[in-house]
Amino acid sequence: YVGFSSTFITDSLPEDKIIDNWFDFDNCKPVAWPWPDLETVANMIRVIKKLNPDTKVVYGGVKSQRPELLHPSLIIDYVISGYGEISAVAGRLAADSINWAAQSALRGEVSAIVTAPLHKEALSLAGVEFPGHTEMLQSIAAQHLGKTIDQLPVRMMLANRELKTVLVTIHQPLRQALNAITVDNILETLRITHLAELKSTGRAPHLAVAGLNPHAGEGGLLGREELEIIQPAIKLAKAEGITVSGPWSPDTVFMRARAERGQPGAFDVVVAMYHDQGLIPVKYLGVEQGVNITLGLPFVRTSPDHGTAFDLAGKGKADPASLLEALAVARRLLGDGPSP
Repeated sequence: YVGFSSTFITDSLPEDKIIDNWFDFDNCKPVAWPWPDLETVANMIRVIKKLNPDTKVVYGGVKSQRPELLHPSLIIDYVISGYGEISAVAGRLAADSINWAAQSALRGEVSAIVTAPLHKEALSLAGVEFPGHTEMLQSIAAQHLGKTIDQLPVRMMLANRELKTVLVTIHQPLRQALNAITVDNILETLRITHLAELKSTGRAPHLAVAGLNPHAGEGGLLGREELEIIQPAIKLAKAEGITVSGPWSPDTVFMRARAERGQPGAFDVVVAMYHDQGLIPVKYLGVEQGVNITLGLPFVRTSPDHGTAFDLAGKGKADPASLLEALAVARRLLGDGPSP
C-alpha cells in the first residue's frame, strides 16, 4: 500500500478461469478493501482486463451479501499522491485496513482475511509500532479477547505445495532474534504448530527442528545452543506427546522435508530458528506458490509470500498467483475447498 497490492488484487478479480479453478462465488463472498482512489483503481482494472475505457467497473466482491462491508466511509480520509511511493499516509491506510479486516473477522462478519503486502517503512512513518501484519494482528486479537500479547502467542508459517516451515522468531534484527531463541519460545512454537497441523490435516504431524549453528553445532564444537536450548525444548515437547525430532543440520533438513513428485517428505513441518533460515527455502521453491499463514489467531489469516514490489505498482504487470494461492489456502483452512 500503495505498492502493487491494488494491482494484483484487481488482477485476481473474478474471471471465468478463476471462478472455474479456484472459487464458487455463490459460496465464497470476497470483500476487497481498501480502494484508496476508486476511479484510479477502476481505470487500472480497465487496463488490466483490456476493457473499453467507457466500461463500468463494479468494485470488489460484487456478490457479497454484505455490501456495506465493501466501501467503509473511512476511505474518504485518505489522499494518496501516487503509486510506488513510501509515505505516512499510505502506511496509515495500510494499518487501518488491517485493523478493519481483523475487527470484521473478530465480529464474525467475514470468515477469514487474506492480506496484501504492506511496506514496513511506510508503517513506521505513520507511527505504527508494529513491524508487520503478524504482530499487529496478534495485538488486535489479544485486545479483543481481553488478553495480553503474551497470552496469545502466534507464529508465522510459510508454506507451498512442497514445504512448510514455522518460525521461532519473526521480524527482529538477527542479533535480537538470537537472544529470543529460548527453551520456552521453541516449546511454544512446537505446541502451536502441532495444534495447527492437527486441526488442519486431522492427524498429528512429524515436526523437524532445524539447528541454529552450522551442522547443528557438531556436538558443541560449533556452538552450544543445540545442547543447552534446542534439545531441552524438544525433550519437553516429546513429553507432551508431540512428535518431533532434531535438531537437524539446517543446511539439509529443508531438503529432507520437501515433498516431491507426489511423495511426502521425511517431515511435515520444519521449525526454523529465525526469519531468513525458514523463508529462503520456501521462497527458493517459488514465490508464486508461497503462502504466509498466521498460526494462533482466533481467525484464519493468510497472505502472499512476497513484498510490495513498488517497481510494478500501477503497471498491470503483477503476477497474482501467490494471492490466489493464499485465497485457496484460506478456504481450505476453513474446510471449504480443495487443498491447493
